[in-house]
Amino acid sequence: MRLGWLARAAFVFTTTLLRPHNQSDLRFGLTMTSPSSDNFKESLKQQADIVRIVGDYVKLRKAGAQNFSGLCPFHSEKTPSFSVHAARQFFHCFGCGESGDVFTFVQKAENVTFPEAVRVIAQKLGVAMPKVTFSSPAEARDAQLRMALLDVHVPATAFFQECLRRPEGANAREYLKGRGLDAATIESFQIGYAPDSGFLLRDALRREFGEDLLRESGLFSWKDGGQAVAGGSKDARTAGAAASAAIYSKFRNRVMFPIRNDQGRVIGFTGRTLATDDKAGPKYLNSPETAIYSKSRILFNLDLAKEAIRKLEYSIIVEGQMDCISVYAAGFHNVIASSGTAFTELQAKLLGRFSKNVIVNFDPDTAGARATERTLGLLIEEEFNIRVLSLDAGFDPDLFIRRKGKDAYGAALKASQKYFDYLIDRARAQFPARNSDSKVKAINHLLPHIQRVPSRIVRDELALEISQKLGIDSTVLRQELKHAATNRAATKVKAPTESQITGAERVLIRALASKTQIQSADTRTTAREGTDEEFDPARQAAFALQSEQLYEGLGAQSLIEALLGGASEDADVMELPKTDADRRQLAAILMDEEEELTPEMVEGAVRALRRIYFRRRLEEVQMGLQRPGIPLQERQALLHEKVRFKRALMDPGLADAASQAS
Repeated sequence: MRLGWLARAAFVFTTTLLRPHNQSDLRFGLTMTSPSSDNFKESLKQQADIVRIVGDYVKLRKAGAQNFSGLCPFHSEKTPSFSVHAARQFFHCFGCGESGDVFTFVQKAENVTFPEAVRVIAQKLGVAMPKVTFSSPAEARDAQLRMALLDVHVPATAFFQECLRRPEGANAREYLKGRGLDAATIESFQIGYAPDSGFLLRDALRREFGEDLLRESGLFSWKDGGQAVAGGSKDARTAGAAASAAIYSKFRNRVMFPIRNDQGRVIGFTGRTLATDDKAGPKYLNSPETAIYSKSRILFNLDLAKEAIRKLEYSIIVEGQMDCISVYAAGFHNVIASSGTAFTELQAKLLGRFSKNVIVNFDPDTAGARATERTLGLLIEEEFNIRVLSLDAGFDPDLFIRRKGKDAYGAALKASQKYFDYLIDRARAQFPARNSDSKVKAINHLLPHIQRVPSRIVRDELALEISQKLGIDSTVLRQELKHAATNRAATKVKAPTESQITGAERVLIRALASKTQIQSADTRTTAREGTDEEFDPARQAAFALQSEQLYEGLGAQSLIEALLGGASEDADVMELPKTDADRRQLAAILMDEEEELTPEMVEGAVRALRRIYFRRRLEEVQMGLQRPGIPLQERQALLHEKVRFKRALMDPGLADAASQAS
């Protein structure tokens, strides 16, 4: 049955409201320069609170007056080494060395180009976007394709939702009712219905989008040379050149579950068939891989669950989307789904941004148990704290809640097993005999999982527990684990090596950077009580360093030169250093600033550098005096300098000595 004119009008009206590029209201009361202004990026950066933006990806805790810390999203760690500086608006990880501003963070976290990162941040702030530019035609094509595909999925989602409300969606509504889903849950998950027609969706989307883009969307198939081709794949793009091939909807007579990224944008669909005949196709049909959808990178429902995960400090992982929806509807809002596959490393890192505590609740059948073990192994390697919830045989989370209720499910969550208790029980069930052969098989079953545990202490404790439960010598098991420590040490992420710099250098670098600091009203450096002039740490440090060249030969020489040469009130302090090593060094210093700069502190740092400078010069003079055959006049000059530097070191605060030495 075709949609009537009223339904089409409602569809067009709904999609118009939902199109993200039509949003021009500034929801947070922000001001912005003209979208065409060259200052758009800087203006957006000033309005984007990096703590709030990063907080969407990483659970941050206050760790100082201006610092927030959390687990780094760019490498695996158990102890937080990732920091965000609120006043200076940048991040730095002391573990892997990654650092940068809010744009750099979104680029790395979302794996997108710089213009796309600007767009993501602008959307988070409700700021209208200007026309973006790209560094190359290829980058522009890829980014524009991703943006366009996101736009296509907005009206497609609205189309399926409208079809669910229409008379032809009656069977779909009955199916959802039978699964216990009410109107509010259906609306929250944007569930819809794909009509049993190959052309209604195509005709609706053609009003706004070209056919080449529709082929890339993964929503359509077509026949090329007598063979059906699925949209979104490389073959689909090649086949797309055949203009004569008519496209038709991939999803027909199916309940449609939108797949959203962690920012809430629809990037694909799962369709559950309502047909029962031989031509129904697979029970569940997923969107193919596209420029915006990769199954290994997405966790179903993370967009709705992430705040609850942060608040409750743990997540519930289920296997299927319907299980996830049922658990969420029962009030357990910290639930996400792996969409029927074992976890990937990318998914684990994504989830780890919000919490490293999980309860895994996969189906207890054989396939489900194997998926659970693969998932658990990866999560342990990523240093998650894991519990396993095993429901009664024949029950998945959805059926369990519908039959026994949400209170029973809550009680089951509380009774979930620790990771290795679950694995030991599995090993004992698979190899029940108590003879030596069964014990060897059980140990071989457990060893790969134990070897993934990063901590040697935890591995030793597990070896003792397993040996007691299986009745074997713990020394034998520990011997088998020795190789794991060696292999792990070779692959462990190490902090980048940086030049050793003194505390005095750190103070003066902070002082120089204060000229470019993005300061709030309550963090500005104010004049000391009883002084006539306002204290300017940058000016004081720059005068001493430039007039006396005290930084020459120091570990931080190149960084100090960059700050001296490029610092201005409008400059971004993190963009001044020319090398990545200097930027990492600067980030580490600024993240560690706790004590407010004072004139005495800066002057003390200058005196300390003078001592270092004089000591180094004295060593050079002494080495010069040891040269054989040195002329008498040169020897007398060196002896004179030796006396001066020794006097200066005895009283490094003497300005005359410092001036003469320089």
